[in-house]
Amino acid sequence: MFLAGVGIPIMAALNATLGARIGPPAAAAILFAVGFICAMIMVVVTGGTDWSKLSTTPLFLFGGGLLVAFYILSITTLAPRMGVATAVLFVLLGQLVTAALIDQFGLFGAPKIPLTPTRIFGFGLMVVSILMAKR
Repeated sequence: MFLAGVGIPIMAALNATLGARIGPPAAAAILFAVGFICAMIMVVVTGGTDWSKLSTTPLFLFGGGLLVAFYILSITTLAPRMGVATAVLFVLLGQLVTAALIDQFGLFGAPKIPLTPTRIFGFGLMVVSILMAKR
């Protein structure tokens, strides 16, 4: 997960530059095509897909794809204007708040992890750190 985190600002910088060169919608379309090809290669290589379950999968589970599209379009549009660091800081803040709510209520099948005063304090410190890094 640390490496995934390392990749987010790199991805944001690459996406922002591509979006500034060819326009955010075109950049997003190309990025999704590249991602689709990579994912399909993994499907073929691993062979670990049960396509028969696709038709019975609840539609809301595909919402992640909409959120990925929203993120890619947002970062390719806004990072060139506000800077990669600021854009990623806002992404991180949104992730912290949302992750805490998902844990608190056990949303989307996640285990319930209560929002204790200690966790709230820890999240608060992270928010303060993010705001301080912005300055």
